[in-house]
Amino acid sequence: MSPRWEQSPDLRRGAYVAYNLHAHLVFVTKYRRKVFTGPMLERCEEIMRSVCDSFGAELRDFNGERDHVHLLVHYPPTVALSKLVNSLKGVSSRYLRKEFPYQVNRNIMHGRFWSGSYFAGSVGGAPLAVVKRYIEAQGRPGPQPEGRWGDSPPA
Repeated sequence: MSPRWEQSPDLRRGAYVAYNLHAHLVFVTKYRRKVFTGPMLERCEEIMRSVCDSFGAELRDFNGERDHVHLLVHYPPTVALSKLVNSLKGVSSRYLRKEFPYQVNRNIMHGRFWSGSYFAGSVGGAPLAVVKRYIEAQGRPGPQPEGRWGDSPPA
């Protein structure tokens, strides 16, 4: 890493990559049914933490209300976010429907736990305006001077 980079505990490294990827995910229950209880949210967090671990990701934060959950996930660039989301929703749905059958009435939710949609937002790092200014301020080389290495081909 360049010595001008400030060391960050969020910066993770691989053999040929340094990354700091965070996503804010929101999953909503089917039909926004208010099914979550405190114990269900605690179990949902455990399940989702385990799924993240299996992907090499880290569930940094988790919380929810009666009809939705919020996750802050730190994930590697080798993970397709859509695959992580599908696994998080699929595994948690299976376990929660099995372990909390009275709260998750299959007839009311038509056999589904989560809505088919989700929210995913990238978070962390500098605001877009700051990154845009940084990129624009890079010293792009000017035209190549004529000379031994910059000769134009004969016309």
